[in-house]
Amino acid sequence: MPPPSDIVKVAIEWPGANAQLLEIDQKRPLASIIKEVCDGWSLPNPEYYTLRYADGPQLYITEQTRSDIKNGTILQLAISPSRAARQLMERTQSSNMETRLDAMKELAKLSADVTFATEFINMDGIIVLTRLVESGTKLLSHYSEMLAFTLTAFLELMDHGIVSWDMVSITFIKQIAGYVSQPMVDVSILQRSLAILESMVLNSQSLYQKIAEEITVGQLISHLQVSNQEIQTYAIALINALFLKAPEDKRQDMANAFAQKHLRSIILNHVIRGNRPIKTEMAHQLYVLQVLTFNLLEERMMTKMD
Repeated sequence: MPPPSDIVKVAIEWPGANAQLLEIDQKRPLASIIKEVCDGWSLPNPEYYTLRYADGPQLYITEQTRSDIKNGTILQLAISPSRAARQLMERTQSSNMETRLDAMKELAKLSADVTFATEFINMDGIIVLTRLVESGTKLLSHYSEMLAFTLTAFLELMDHGIVSWDMVSITFIKQIAGYVSQPMVDVSILQRSLAILESMVLNSQSLYQKIAEEITVGQLISHLQVSNQEIQTYAIALINALFLKAPEDKRQDMANAFAQKHLRSIILNHVIRGNRPIKTEMAHQLYVLQVLTFNLLEERMMTKMD
């Protein structure tokens, strides 16, 4: 006889202990299940813990998402999102650089989870991250690696749409734009900086104005002449975003700059005729650029002559 549909069989892991095989009744409160799991390993304070997936993005399980658990799923007992957020908030500001780097790595991973992100943002986590970026202290050990994880965490947190992009400062924008305009910058930092600027432009008209003042078409086109297709893709995505948000007269200025900088031949030689296949996202961004430029030509064709 098959088990009732409300029962799912799972394995639950905890570091240094044998996994527990459990039949979870989906009608039972999650807190009650977590207490049973903690009791099985003699762990006090079950309210300090939660369950999350052991594989993939390792998302936290909530009352709202628990119905997604399937038979045979491997789960982990983990520190609750609120406690994890509090601990990481402290560790990201540690004077010990190894501790801070490890915290940033963990933060970059956990920030993709909306449950954790909500807790961290409520503790003013985004303000802390922006201040760390604004300080731009390059004398710190592990600076490039730490900055890359900081920018990753920032972007993941902002992508949940919990807070407005308009809260970022001009100092932060200038710092991010600076990473894009520098001739020699770590690839991970450049990639994330391009992605952050694109999101700012697409999500805020006021930020578009500020970014358009900081970034030139020439700087972005230079990133198309590299061998890294991800960097090329992010650069074209930012060009598209700026083109899309620009007022009509500015769009024509951008199109003129494209022609002066030989954008078409650069894309042809460095992207389309490159020694690697064009990935789906690159193909999409090239299509968007083509549509935007064609639309501009169509507008000019439809304009009546005086």
